[in-house]
Amino acid sequence: MAAHSTKEQRQGTGAGHRDAMAMRLRAMTEGDLPQVIRIERQCYPQPWPGWLFRRLLREGRFCQVAEVDGAVGGYGVMVVSRQRAHVMNICVAGACRKHGIGRRMLVHLLTQARREDARFAWLEVRPENHAAIKLYRASGFRKTGMRRHYYPARGGRENAILMARILVPRR
Repeated sequence: MAAHSTKEQRQGTGAGHRDAMAMRLRAMTEGDLPQVIRIERQCYPQPWPGWLFRRLLREGRFCQVAEVDGAVGGYGVMVVSRQRAHVMNICVAGACRKHGIGRRMLVHLLTQARREDARFAWLEVRPENHAAIKLYRASGFRKTGMRRHYYPARGGRENAILMARILVPRR
């Protein structure tokens, strides 16, 4: 996958959008993994292990990074199979939040899902992740259920909200 550096992806869209960071979306590489894993560990109480990211890259899954001022500021991982897209992970480093990076990564992932002829997208989100839920709702996702004991957590397991949306075919 070629790097994307359109004006929209660098600067964001929409009137009044705050974005002081130079950002581009591009394919994740093995060389990005130390930064990706560091962000993962900073953001999640039970982070994905490094071997999982390596496996996803090796399997050719859609793994992207948001490069901000020359460093990885966030990433997204998605799997498309049988016209269904599973948005597995979108994560933005704390210092890079509130600049539209998560929104642009989600739009980018869904655009790629359409290119792969996906008709449906789904994801899981922690109930207390209000910022992510707000982003997903604004992007057309709706709550479709609950996955009980989905996330590993200190002292047990946490539930996840299951959200989904229909994808309009590409033109």
